[in-house]
Amino acid sequence: MARSLGIARVIPRNRNIEALLLLFALGINAFEIAQIQLSVLEVINGDFMTYWAPIAIASLVLHVILRFKARDADSLILPLAVLLNGLGVAMIYRLDLAKLAEGATDLFAFKQVIWTVIAIAAAAAVILYVPNHLFLRKYVYVSGAIGLVLLILPVVPFLGRRINGASLWIGIGNFTFQPGELAKIALTVFFAGYLVQRKDSLSVTGRKLLGVQLPRARELGPILVFWLASIIVLVLEKDLGTSLLFFGLFLVMIYTATGRAIYVAVGLGMFVVSGLLVAQMGGYVQGRIDSWLNPFDPTHYDAVGGSYQLVQGLFGLAHGGLTGTGLGGGIPQLVPLAESDFIITSIGEELGLIGLFAVFAVYILFVARGIRIAVNHTDDFSRLLSVGLSFVIALQCFIVIGGVTRVVPLTGLTTPLLAAGGSSLLANWIIIGLLLRISDSVREEAA
Repeated sequence: MARSLGIARVIPRNRNIEALLLLFALGINAFEIAQIQLSVLEVINGDFMTYWAPIAIASLVLHVILRFKARDADSLILPLAVLLNGLGVAMIYRLDLAKLAEGATDLFAFKQVIWTVIAIAAAAAVILYVPNHLFLRKYVYVSGAIGLVLLILPVVPFLGRRINGASLWIGIGNFTFQPGELAKIALTVFFAGYLVQRKDSLSVTGRKLLGVQLPRARELGPILVFWLASIIVLVLEKDLGTSLLFFGLFLVMIYTATGRAIYVAVGLGMFVVSGLLVAQMGGYVQGRIDSWLNPFDPTHYDAVGGSYQLVQGLFGLAHGGLTGTGLGGGIPQLVPLAESDFIITSIGEELGLIGLFAVFAVYILFVARGIRIAVNHTDDFSRLLSVGLSFVIALQCFIVIGGVTRVVPLTGLTTPLLAAGGSSLLANWIIIGLLLRISDSVREEAA
């Protein structure tokens, strides 16, 4: 009886903490939009509510749903997601104001608000209509098939669209969508289910070579399959980021399932070698690598699709310095695609290195909560699924942030929850819904 009463006391406390943190996040988002309007327009006008209120209402509705349908869900994930999403909308709005002053008509902020509301609604649907995430185990191979189909769609004739050299989109009329964003969720479910079934055989050791315990040849099959899939994506879709994301996701999950670092070493070696071979063939991937290695070379700087964008982003970060120019005080619009691929440099210019570190800390805390959910679970499928979903966010952040800061070559991925793009927002909020659902089941196991 005492135990049940203790649980009863914890439940409202979790949700009350979430409510306070959510209001704090929404307050920060409101301050960001107000600061931008005061800096650029010198007045707070009616557009303030246009870009703040819909997200606030949608997130509060999701909070209420969690109170009734997922009372034990993690209390930090939703506020952290709203904080990042709101910052992204504010920065995109700031870039729209700069473009309006220059006479541009192609704006993104209101579209981002609409997509955010749709994405939060998708997360709410996960909470409402997925009573238990374990039912996904019944559809492991179906999820794998769906994931592969979604990956292939951009190269289907008359359906795929090539934008900025990469074939990552499908288009119907003026509507474009990036199916790879949803593919990462489907493949994560597949990896989790498959590795739970095969972890014992994958953990069996093979022969020793130079003091290293190698896996048996037949156990390398999964790595070979996804290595080939990654190379196909790299060659056909001409996108290093997507292939690296999916192959890296598989390696992390297989390491989590087996605890054998040899799989990671072999997998990374295969990917690096194959990536270098593909790069030697020339074309889009080679151009990205050349621009990464020699961005200030006039040959690459002046070339179409060269390093101009990367260098401008680096100049923007340098302009921001330690403390930034303040929201509305910089010139981030000089960087091409500042609202999507290079939104990190836009934030770095106006919030400075300190602001960027704060954003990185939010991402780290978000991923840490996902790992915490995995650690607290006793079910292997739940553990692997939580790790996989969290790592998708972590690896995507590393690839994107590393690309704009010249740590790794630029890719076609977008910063989760920050960058403009409906498909990315939708996929990431579905991930948030799944993490909330998985975390809600932890208490049930403990009880």
